[in-house]
Amino acid sequence: MNDVLVLYYSRNGATEALAREVCEGIDTVVGAEARLRTVPSVSAVSEATAAAVPAEGPPYATQNDLRECIGLVMGSPARFGNMAAALKYFLDSTSGLWLSGALSGKPAGVFTSSSSLHGGQESNLLTMALPLLHHGMLITGIPYTEKDLHDTKSGGTPYGASHVTWNRSADELSAEEQRLARVLGERVARVALRLANNEKA
Repeated sequence: MNDVLVLYYSRNGATEALAREVCEGIDTVVGAEARLRTVPSVSAVSEATAAAVPAEGPPYATQNDLRECIGLVMGSPARFGNMAAALKYFLDSTSGLWLSGALSGKPAGVFTSSSSLHGGQESNLLTMALPLLHHGMLITGIPYTEKDLHDTKSGGTPYGASHVTWNRSADELSAEEQRLARVLGERVARVALRLANNEKA
């Protein structure tokens, strides 16, 4: 199984739209397959508040999704320059995977969305990378060889894919944002397959 896990939290649809583009990029890589998962909202007392199975959309992530994947691309809206509490709550439950080294050596990428251009996107991408580094994951960004990083007037960073809502509907991605999200998914999938194939050899 060569699944690349796309794990995200989305409140209004913007981060979910990016997640689906990341999946498109993963699925262009022969031998890799995107596994889309989300996390439930949390209450003010930091407990999951949703039913065990979502009524619609992708399933909620489990520890096994992380254990079984060959790579991870993780996304969250920017909340004051940090990831949303729901995603942090899920990551805080992964100490068992950290102790066993289940994610060590796997590639990972990150993506985000915000309602304004200076809404904390880059600091959010960097802080999302921190727990992944603690897990021993190999962070994969988007290189400046991608023309869209130079042309974008909205989202897109070398740290990961991003989307700026501005006055648009939350899931209305620009052409550059779509392509950069796909590039991120494709890059993580290619690195993941190379690493997985070397391990099997």
